[in-house]
Amino acid sequence: MSGPAAEEPIKPTPDLEPVGEDWQRALCVVAHPDDMEFGTAAAVARWTGQGKTVVYAMVTSGEAGIDGMDPEQCRAVREAEQIESGRIVGVEVVDFLGEPDGVLEYGVHLREVITAAVRRHRPEIVITNNFRDTWGGASLNQADHIATGKATLDAVRDAGNRWVFRDQLEAGGLEPWGGVTQVWAAGSPNATHAVDTTATFDAGVASLEAHRAYIDGLGWEEFDPEEFLEGGARATGTRLGVPMATAFEVFRMGWGD
Repeated sequence: MSGPAAEEPIKPTPDLEPVGEDWQRALCVVAHPDDMEFGTAAAVARWTGQGKTVVYAMVTSGEAGIDGMDPEQCRAVREAEQIESGRIVGVEVVDFLGEPDGVLEYGVHLREVITAAVRRHRPEIVITNNFRDTWGGASLNQADHIATGKATLDAVRDAGNRWVFRDQLEAGGLEPWGGVTQVWAAGSPNATHAVDTTATFDAGVASLEAHRAYIDGLGWEEFDPEEFLEGGARATGTRLGVPMATAFEVFRMGWGD
């Protein structure tokens, strides 16, 4: 007589919803070269593979990011790495906004700089990085990330108002742009949505590996980009019900949403 059948393991119920993908043009606004690659580039590869256009806007050039390299030399190295990193995942345009690395402050000036980028590139979706105080738990976020994310949310609204930063229209030839429907903050501990990156995970790894000078400059001799990214992607995938995924906190820009 056989014994009782083994119980099937209980699978966790997914608690993240898929992000909408009924759009054609996105703008990614982050503080530094490499910010997209620590978890979000695989999602970008998915979208460019669908024929969507994704543009990168780097608020700084990461020139203060390598202790053993002069900032101007570092600027050139990190811009080149970011351009190559973007190319790997299908990004053809990387817009460097030229703000100083390490000392970004949330305020009117940063809103104005990002507003100009939104008006210039005219996206439907804007993606930024987590701007909460932590990444969840005890891991503190970095000041530039916090300032950039908060300013991006406001800049998206500013971009549609012709009476805000009106000199961009009068002297710069930029028209108002109110076509952004949502802003997504990647890696937020308050994430509510995610996208399946199983098929494009390897492209995301290659995109991070393109930042070799930065990784070496940090002294991360044992750092394995694939291992690092896989941990987060698999944990998020479990929450979406797929092997690997990238998570986002979603902010809807319409009234009453």
